Amino acid sequence: MTWVVVFFGAAVLVAFTPGANNLLGLHHGMTQGVWKGLAGLLGRLAAFTVLIAAVAAGLGRILAASELALTVIKWAGVGYLVWIGGRLLWSTFRGERTTVVTGPEKAETVPALRIARKEFVVAITNPKAILIFTAFVPQFIDPAHGSFSRQIAVLGAVYLLAEFVAGATYIGAGTLVKSLRLSRRATRNVDRGTGVVLLGMAGALATSSS
Repeated sequence: MTWVVVFFGAAVLVAFTPGANNLLGLHHGMTQGVWKGLAGLLGRLAAFTVLIAAVAAGLGRILAASELALTVIKWAGVGYLVWIGGRLLWSTFRGERTTVVTGPEKAETVPALRIARKEFVVAITNPKAILIFTAFVPQFIDPAHGSFSRQIAVLGAVYLLAEFVAGATYIGAGTLVKSLRLSRRATRNVDRGTGVVLLGMAGALATSSS
């Protein structure tokens, strides 16, 4: 079991790295509360479960042999990050023009299913997430511990646990910010910052050589 413990430690470090899904978790915790934030996290974990199953079925070998597949996934991720980042950023400027209220921000209520769907799509089209399961996780595979598929399933489950811990932490931080009842301007600035970072991630992904 030592190899699993070592992998869990490495997985936690990877999972806590700020990324599109973690930023969305922070945003949803801040604007929608802990339960809807957790609904989004479940959508993310569902996407990762699909990726784990795909890797166990041979996705890694297919992607390694197909530059076109990697390119399609990359630009799908870029497009969706631009979409959600742009919408978030635009909503802050639109709200600024339509109201002069200076009290605490009251965020628009978003259905939990829509939040889960958004995080699912971001995760499933995120090349970083795909690389985690096609390049990072397989590094811990050891023939002495059983078949490839079995080890991918075990390590994948361990990574899901690490991702849950990280995601819940980001959601908790967002919920804490929400409890502080920030002013409308402060909340708008946080949303703008999130939108800008998401657009920046899209730009970095678009210009990457991988």
